[in-house]
Amino acid sequence: MTPPKPLHLHAPSRPDAVVVDLPVVLAPMAGVTNAAYRQLCREQGAGLYVCEMITSRGLVMGDNKTQDMLQFDPGETTRSVQLYGVDADAMADAARILCRDHMVGHIDLNFGCPVPKVTRKGGGGVLPYKRDRLRAIVRETVRAADEFGVPVTIKTRIGIDKDHHTFLDAGRIAQEEGAAAIALHGRTVQQAYSGEAEWERIAELKQAVDIPVLGNGDIWEAEDALRMMEETGCDGVVIGRGCLGRPWLFGDLAAAFAGKDNRGRPSLGEVGAMLTRHAELLTGIMGERHGLTDLRKHMAWYFKGYPVGELRRQFAMVSSLEELRGLVAQLDDSAPFPEAELGTPRGRQGSPRGKVVVPHGWYDDTSGSTLDLAEAELGISGG
Repeated sequence: MTPPKPLHLHAPSRPDAVVVDLPVVLAPMAGVTNAAYRQLCREQGAGLYVCEMITSRGLVMGDNKTQDMLQFDPGETTRSVQLYGVDADAMADAARILCRDHMVGHIDLNFGCPVPKVTRKGGGGVLPYKRDRLRAIVRETVRAADEFGVPVTIKTRIGIDKDHHTFLDAGRIAQEEGAAAIALHGRTVQQAYSGEAEWERIAELKQAVDIPVLGNGDIWEAEDALRMMEETGCDGVVIGRGCLGRPWLFGDLAAAFAGKDNRGRPSLGEVGAMLTRHAELLTGIMGERHGLTDLRKHMAWYFKGYPVGELRRQFAMVSSLEELRGLVAQLDDSAPFPEAELGTPRGRQGSPRGKVVVPHGWYDDTSGSTLDLAEAELGISGG
């Protein structure tokens, strides 16, 4: 494979805004990609590391949880945030706040959330069906961010279900309204995280637009990223569930894109050291009690396939750094990487959902500029 080109994301007024040497993006994941985890991943390899999603409503209203999520470490030379919302004016206001008050250098717009409590109100992954609503949000957010020379990208899905695809129109709208790139998760809202991602749709989108296209879905190993780029022609990859409990995946990606064969296959002792590093970083931003509580959700991902035995339950209840270090000391340091786990899914999967519930009359037309979708943002303030 030809070495990938750097990923160039630029605002309309600044053609030199953001250049990512390695075309790899850490997907924003709620409750996961906080400042500590982003730093942990960034220490393994190059790329763009996106803060967990925040909402325009939470930001504009000064919600404390939203403010707490906007933490960055000094090593983040490009502060990247994913923004969610359903109202063009609110999204524009939020973009200005991010750029002016938080020195954010890249904004990604979320049009792919499959959570039922959001989609049944017309938000998330079903919103792109209302083409004029989507266009207004992208246009106004791009204009607001461009006042600061900050590029805006969008992330979306194939569509609502097999009968209601929206990704090609979303790509054209993104391009026409000045977005710097579009990322496509190769699943519909109905599929959620089940089944296999349809990479052929990523290739289809790449042929339909001139702006960079990033591919997302089923990248579990570095080789998957190489294959996705080869098969689809996409300009970069977005890594989500594949890095859960495996921050060294970004080192694997850096090596793979450089044509090198070395891959991270950590022993259980090395996993314990990484876990401790993660805990220390979380403690630095949340304090020890909250940091260790937050770490608990990561335990099953870190230890997937390793012989941990009864310690697994104790790790899942850890409450202090001292306790964590004591448990890590009891691990079998020499236990090798579980090769059987290579290429297997991580994180949530589930099964396809039934019919996606959308607001009454949603499919009557593709116009949504006059709809009141405020409830699609209620209840998810702050992410």
